[in-house]
Amino acid sequence: MEAPNGLGAIKGSAAAAVLLMLFDEDEAAQILSRLEPDEVRQLGYAMYDVADVAVEEVNEALDHFVTKAKKRTTIGYGATRHIRGAMTKALGEERAETILARITPPTRSTQLEMLKWMDAKEVASLIEAEHPQIMAIVLAHLEAPVAADVLQLLPAEYQEEIVYRIATLGPVSNEALDDLEQLLLRGSTSKKQGAASQRGGTIEAAAIMNNVRKENEQRIMKAVAKRDKMIAQTIEEEMFVFDNLIDMDDKNMGTLMRTIDSSVLVVALKGANEMLKGKIFGAMSARAAQAIADEIEERGPIRLAEVMEAQKLIIATARRMADAGTIMLGGKGNDFV
Repeated sequence: MEAPNGLGAIKGSAAAAVLLMLFDEDEAAQILSRLEPDEVRQLGYAMYDVADVAVEEVNEALDHFVTKAKKRTTIGYGATRHIRGAMTKALGEERAETILARITPPTRSTQLEMLKWMDAKEVASLIEAEHPQIMAIVLAHLEAPVAADVLQLLPAEYQEEIVYRIATLGPVSNEALDDLEQLLLRGSTSKKQGAASQRGGTIEAAAIMNNVRKENEQRIMKAVAKRDKMIAQTIEEEMFVFDNLIDMDDKNMGTLMRTIDSSVLVVALKGANEMLKGKIFGAMSARAAQAIADEIEERGPIRLAEVMEAQKLIIATARRMADAGTIMLGGKGNDFV
């Protein structure tokens, strides 16, 4: 993070860091305890960066905070206690508890939140001897890059099973979550009220697979396809969608665009954002790009189903060309597929 320059330069995490530095340790600790791991790390870096800011900049950050705070309502503060008290007085304790058990939003599991603070090796070591369903639930509760690292540290013979279970994972029962919490705390569980946890699905599985090394991805997806072609196809469709084309470099994009019929491209770009359009036009000749842009402008409204179909056709072509080694689809950092 660059050092702030001038009044009003402090904003975002830097502004939050300035405010946090003004609190005493106990007050700052209470705030930090409510943040996600990535937010704590980002704020920690920012606190070092703003250690030498000028007084004027601190005052500017404080003024900005006060202005925003004045616009916020405090109606939500203590809402749970207020609702519980009102219902108990109106309905009696027994009936109130019955209703509250149904309507109170479930609190986040402290034990499951612990996973976010563990590195991939620790998580893999914790679950490597567990049932694949437990492994799948754990990975579904992690950020995709971390889940991908954990997956690749687990025994290879379980990896396909885990991805399949993540892709087909429905709501997780409270009993299953209790078992998982027993694993995390080695015997300590906390009973939860409210709805079962909903994590997993093909989108979650695709996000994890997008962070897996290429050689592992191919092996795992082949195994999933042998078990369930439809699930494998859905995961693959979620792994690379039309918006991901923006990750391609100009050379590969140009090669791909030369194989796409202009009428298909016009329909597909009707539903594209301006950044992606610019990326695609930048990989074409100025004359070809202008012709496509003019045709898009001239076309009237197009049904969303037609746009989606055209985009799927382009993605299918890109996949075939990538499999043949004709192009590389950017993604996974410096790795390519």
